[in-house]
Amino acid sequence: MARLIASLVAHAGFVIDRVGTLGDALASLRVNAYDLLLLDRRLPDGDGISLLPEVRAAQPGIRVMMITALDGLTEKISGLEAGADDYLTKPFQGAELIARIRACLRRPGGDVLPPIRVGAVAFDLDSNEVTVAGRTIILTRREMMLLRSLMQRASRVAARETLIQEIYGVDEEVQANALDSIVSRLRKQLAAYGARIEIHTVKGRGYLLTEQAR
Repeated sequence: MARLIASLVAHAGFVIDRVGTLGDALASLRVNAYDLLLLDRRLPDGDGISLLPEVRAAQPGIRVMMITALDGLTEKISGLEAGADDYLTKPFQGAELIARIRACLRRPGGDVLPPIRVGAVAFDLDSNEVTVAGRTIILTRREMMLLRSLMQRASRVAARETLIQEIYGVDEEVQANALDSIVSRLRKQLAAYGARIEIHTVKGRGYLLTEQAR
């Protein structure tokens, strides 16, 4: 189930790290910043609810969605009162999971994150839609994640290691030139659409996205 969920979430354009125990989850939370935690209750080393106080201490702003077969009203109430932002019971449809993830990632109060704009490009963080001068541009999942990472750091150097982690996650094997290949394809796509942004290689450090001079 965890593998299937990880595949589904990754296909929707998110980077996901998968662990199998509460101990491994806590270790990851202490060294990596996350926007959302998908947490089961029945885990080999205990109830997922027991992790919530430590989750909030390690990363106060993280959203938490419980995903569990425990579907009784008492279990749902206990999960939400323990600090979960949402509680999804099994079985569920993949489309509902992705919709709930996107809802959880919105700002408190239900406000949608404003698009990032650089040059003629607008990146909708809520829908993961990229437009150039109002026209939708079709990108692969990794191209889209790279563009989002670079646009969020526009006019600042984005380190190679940071980009690789945000695009691939911590448990994927990455070939030495994989990032360079994605950058090359993304450059061609942006140029073809007249995006008015440029991706510069900063030797020994990473990449820099800037608005193209008119």
